[in-house]
This record gives sequence, C-alpha cells and structure tokens, in this order.
Amino acid sequence: MRFVSRLTRQTLALVLAGGRGSRLYDLTNWRAKPAVPFGGKFRIVDFPLSNCVNSGIGRVGVITQYKAHSLIRHVQRAWGTFRPGMDEFVELLPAQQRIETSWYEGTADAVMQNLDIIKAHGPEYVLILAGDHVYKMDYGTMLAAHVEQEADVTVGCVEVPVEEASAFGVMSVNSDYLVTEFLEKPENPKDLPDKPGRTLASMGIYVFSTRILFEELERDHELTTSSHDFGKDIIPSMIARRRVVAFPFRDPIRETGAYWRDVGTIDALWQANLELIGVSPELDLYDPEWPIWTYQEQLPPAKFVFDEDGRRGTAVDSMVAGGCIVSGATVRNSLLFSQVRVHSYSEVNDSVIFPDVDIGRNCEIRRAVIDRGCRIPEGSRIGFDPEADSERFHVSPKGIVLVTPEMLEQDYPHGL
Repeated sequence: MRFVSRLTRQTLALVLAGGRGSRLYDLTNWRAKPAVPFGGKFRIVDFPLSNCVNSGIGRVGVITQYKAHSLIRHVQRAWGTFRPGMDEFVELLPAQQRIETSWYEGTADAVMQNLDIIKAHGPEYVLILAGDHVYKMDYGTMLAAHVEQEADVTVGCVEVPVEEASAFGVMSVNSDYLVTEFLEKPENPKDLPDKPGRTLASMGIYVFSTRILFEELERDHELTTSSHDFGKDIIPSMIARRRVVAFPFRDPIRETGAYWRDVGTIDALWQANLELIGVSPELDLYDPEWPIWTYQEQLPPAKFVFDEDGRRGTAVDSMVAGGCIVSGATVRNSLLFSQVRVHSYSEVNDSVIFPDVDIGRNCEIRRAVIDRGCRIPEGSRIGFDPEADSERFHVSPKGIVLVTPEMLEQDYPHGL
C-alpha cells in the first residue's frame, strides 16, 4: 500500500545530483554520475525521481553541479510536464553561489546554499535523496515512520555484507533502531549483533523535520573544521544531541532486504544492467504499479534482419531497445540501448551497449561496456585479451572492458 497522504504532500524532496562519480572513470568525463544511462532506456536519476512521483511527492528539487549539461537537458525533457498550478514541480538547482563565493563543498553545503529556496516552498519535511542509486522505494512509509518515531532525522539504510560496507556510511543501532554510532566509509565496519557478517549501510536518504534541518545546517555552516557533508559531519554530530532513527529498507511483500544498488563502479554498473535480463530480476522494470518514468524518443521498433547460415540477426536472453538494428549478427546475454546497430557476422556477448553505438562487421565483443556514440571498427575484438585491451581501453578489476569515443579517437556525441 502506498502512503500517499498529507505527509507526502507536505514534503519537499531534494535530489543531490552534483556528484562526479570518479569510480566510473571515463564514463563520467563529460557527464555527472546521475546522468549515466541505465536499464536500456533510463538514466540513473530517473529512479529517485520516479520514486518521488509514485510516492505522491510532487515537489522536487534537483541539485546539480559537476558537468551537468546532459543531466539538465534530460531532466528538462523528461520531467518538465508537472502541473505548476497544482504546486507540483521538478526544479533544477544548479550551483549559483547564492550565499557563498564558492561552489558546493559537500552534500550539506549544497542544501545550505539553497536554504532560501527551501524556505520559500515552506515544507514540513525535507527528504534528502542521493541521485546516483538504483532502486524502487515508497518514501511515504519512511515519512510515516519518521513521524511515528518522533525523530529529528530518519536515515534510510540497507543491510550489506561487512566486506562491502567500507564504501558507505555505516551505523550502529539499539533495539529501537535509534542510531548510536555513524561512521562514514570506515576501514573496519562492525557486524550487526544478531547478524554476523552483515552491517547497516546508509542509503544516502534522510528525512528531516524542516526546523531541525535549518538549525543543523546553520550550525554546521559556522564550523570551519567541517567538510559540510551529511554523512561525515551532520548525522554523526546529531547523534548525541538529537533523535536520530534508522529506517531499514525492506521489500514490502517478502519482508526481506529490498533491491538497492550503488552502481558507482564499472563492475557494479555492468552487473546491475545484466541482472535485468534474467527471467525474474529483483528490479522489475515491467511492474505497472511502480513505473519508472523517463524521456523517450520517438523511435521505430527494434529490427532483426537476415536469416541464412552464418548471417542470422538474433538476440537471445537480451534486452533490445527501440531503434536498434541487428543485421545478420548475434547478440547474447546483453543489453542494447536505443539506436544501436550491429552489423553482419558480429557477435556481442555479456555486454552493455549504450545508445547510438555502431558495431562494424566481423566484430567480437564480450564482457564490455560501450559508451554512447562509439563506432567500433570492422574486425575489432574486445574482451578477449586483457593486455591488449588495457593498452587502448579501461579494464576493470573483474575484467570488464570500458570503451568510450575518446579511447577510439572519436568525438563525443551531442547530448551525452
């Protein structure tokens, strides 16, 4: 059941979408991490924005900074259809030096520098969201828990293996889920008392009562020793003075840990995309009850041509978006975004191909991520010789090959 109520209608959501995402290497040379394509037709930022719409939160600000052109362009196209007369909107909030002569210095500073805009909207609650995670979540349940627990701030969290937790903010809680400790990216995370090998990681989602948020931001702003970050500074400093409550994110049907992915590395991005190809993936993009919204170009259907021995256009265990043409080639266990062309006698296996890629004849590609607009030369072999691949491309720790136009000495396409 969705918690669309007075709570959601009196909430302002702020999506922090200014991060560079340096662990994605060349994929974020010319775009912010939230603008990276995902799932065949979406961008990462579409997931928190869709969650807001589906949760009944109609007032949303998207805070941008790093190389935001393609992100801004996408948000304008995909999310510019709200009804301003009904007090529904998605506003873009680029770094403007509204109260300082510097750019955003941290996640908390990004919100602090837009404090006047938040005050003008007059929300009772402010929902802070990371713009670079993939998941489906009803924020209404978290808002309801925030009010029921009489919390000053509620922190969304998921259980993760201890060996993976050093990439996140990690928290300890008591039996009432009051947060007793919060450490940002600790080297040696602590196990949960009742679940050895597991710990609670912050999702980068916070619900603040608005008055408390203002007080904490203004307090942090005066501290010259602060890095002005929610995870490093704001939340840890509140634990001793305020009521900080953890909200475990669970699947409402199975009552287990819900799907949530930080696709911040090449390996994680590749794996999360290919998980969608499975018969029953954890992230169901075909769920009509919780659609993921995006900008969709008017494209013709995907087409598979030629049917002769050695030259048959086929795609098996794959997802293929509109506008694609598989011409006498074979695609297996792969995800093709829009307007990809795979020419005759080529094979694509276990790969993620971003939009507008052209793969020439007689190519062999496996375990790769091919960036938007690449033109793969005829006869190329990618993903078979790590040493040869590393001389031209980026090879991840798990052997995934990232190919971008610059690596091929080609120009990046407009609207990346």
